[in-house]
Amino acid sequence: MYNEFFGFKKKPFSLVSEPEFLYFSPIHKKAWTVLQYGLIVQAGFTVITGEIGAGKTTLIRKALTTLDDRCEVGLITNTHSAFGDLLTWVLAAFRINSKAQDKAGRYQSLIEFLTRQHQRRRRVILIVDEAQNMDLQTLEELRLLSNINISQDVMIQLVLVGQPELVTKLNSPELVQFAQRISVEYHIKALDFEQTLQYINHRLVVAGCRKEIFDKLAYAAIYYYSGGIPRLINNICDLSLVFAFAEGHHYVDLATVQEVIREKKTGGFAAFKTGADPEADNFRMQVLAKSGVDIGIS
Repeated sequence: MYNEFFGFKKKPFSLVSEPEFLYFSPIHKKAWTVLQYGLIVQAGFTVITGEIGAGKTTLIRKALTTLDDRCEVGLITNTHSAFGDLLTWVLAAFRINSKAQDKAGRYQSLIEFLTRQHQRRRRVILIVDEAQNMDLQTLEELRLLSNINISQDVMIQLVLVGQPELVTKLNSPELVQFAQRISVEYHIKALDFEQTLQYINHRLVVAGCRKEIFDKLAYAAIYYYSGGIPRLINNICDLSLVFAFAEGHHYVDLATVQEVIREKKTGGFAAFKTGADPEADNFRMQVLAKSGVDIGIS
């Protein structure tokens, strides 16, 4: 609704994962390199973790655009046990039609599929998003799938993507064999203030913007309340643009961002940071000392 008003070609701060908007911060660049390395060397297990909204899914979707047509890729996103057992998910991810009524039959269908792909010299990659939702038994079943890989031949690569809880589960005594098979891993941390500023400007440029829209104190408040998490940054920026548009302002200042946070808190949503984080509180004090302005709200 505000694209024409601000001169955007498309919405700059969508909550939907869009690879074209991917900002390669130093953190995301390392994660990208690690992910690419895992795919190139055909690592049996690659694990990418990060906080909610850190950009994991966007990174994966970007990676999918770089794979050539010799790769057969399966993507699992519904990892809750209510959606069925692991083999059911795997067969569906690779669009394998199987009439098997039990696990043994479904496993055989998968083996036949992998054998055909291997004979055709095609790589098979299974990506499991939101893998932290898997229980320990399902994760162990996933490890057992890697037993299909024999000798030096990797018939199926597995990429697990999830929140920090995934690391906790993989460190469980029950999954020690799984942890030992993980050859490539990386944890995506939150952006710092400078990276947050660059992230916002990157998305504005990709959207077609060629002018300053957010002032420095607005940037500071966005970082303070988002904690450097891309999804929260997008949420705050998007609503700030809506509020500025409603007021007929072609810029977003501190007051606008504070109004967004105040309205969200009034509505009962507690997704944003509140200063309980010592690092965030320290940043707030630094801004106050330098500018004489408190970027938080009471």
